[in-house]
Amino acid sequence: ISGEDARHIAKVLRVRPGDRLTLCNGAGTDFLCEVTSVSPDKTECRVLEAKPSVSEPGVRVTIYAAVTKGDRMDFLIQKAVELGVFRIVPVITGRCVFIPDEKSRKNRLKRWNRIAYEASKQSGRGIIPEVGDFIGFKDAVGEAAGAELALIAYEREESPRRMTLESCRFGEVSLLTGPEGGFEEREVELATAAGMVPVSLGKRILRAETAPLAALAAIMYSSGNM
Repeated sequence: ISGEDARHIAKVLRVRPGDRLTLCNGAGTDFLCEVTSVSPDKTECRVLEAKPSVSEPGVRVTIYAAVTKGDRMDFLIQKAVELGVFRIVPVITGRCVFIPDEKSRKNRLKRWNRIAYEASKQSGRGIIPEVGDFIGFKDAVGEAAGAELALIAYEREESPRRMTLESCRFGEVSLLTGPEGGFEEREVELATAAGMVPVSLGKRILRAETAPLAALAAIMYSSGNM
């Protein structure tokens, strides 16, 4: 182990030879290891046991989240990773306040993937969820509609659709959520025509960064992963 992780092990955790660490390859496998040497530049370990990560949920949820202004996406990404999201895709919708230029797009994707990486380590995830590139609403619907259970959160939907979650066995879920101003009606029509199910998250209007987290928690609970 080298770089920043090695410095953290030596300086912050103060690990010593003979101590045990659980390491992850970021692809769903945990390794129980015994530390053989420690320095701020490099830590060496001997693998004692390898096994599938127990922290990964049995359902893969991809959030297609409308891009928000400021640092709200930072918060959304960090908390979604903690809750067990598989992938996050930033979506440009008709009412998005923030539209990135090329430089801003690259910078934000780099920062967002860094946030996902740090949140994965903090929460003991077995994978590092990817934050995908920006896509338009139509392309997002085209991708999201292919999931076993494809949901679009819509504040005007009257039915909570509780049975949508409780009566289905699903291994893959897509969730499409809107920006600060909500979805345009034509966008909801396009999504439902593609087979996505509109769902309500209750009678209160949730902020753009709150809605996907509330829905993700509900999905994890209903699927037995929380």
